[in-house]
Amino acid sequence: MSDTEMLTGLVATIERTQRAEDVVGFLALFDPDAVWVTGGGRRLIGRTAIAEFTRAVLPGGMAGGSVTYKVEHIAFITDDVAVTGVNQQYTGPDGRPTGAGLPTYVWRRAGGTWRIVVGQNTTVA
Repeated sequence: MSDTEMLTGLVATIERTQRAEDVVGFLALFDPDAVWVTGGGRRLIGRTAIAEFTRAVLPGGMAGGSVTYKVEHIAFITDDVAVTGVNQQYTGPDGRPTGAGLPTYVWRRAGGTWRIVVGQNTTVA
């Protein structure tokens, strides 16, 4: 599997874990020292802070709705560092759009595994 396919699959994992409200699966995607900026603009430093926030907001966060992620681009900074730009679409129970986002994820490969080291979950007004 190519690195592009692997990263696209990891973004699909973000979507799946969000939709399933799978806190453990979501947190497994992060490097221990990751920095995450939420859609609301809150900066979280380290997987411990990301976990605390995620455990508070993800369970029940998808009630009555869904989300889809589409990779718009992938750029390789080095062989082991990549950036994915994503289009994110939230929908209500009737399938109509309720919100959108343009997340950017910086991934680092260590020991053969890609993990998010920086994430900016930008909400689109």
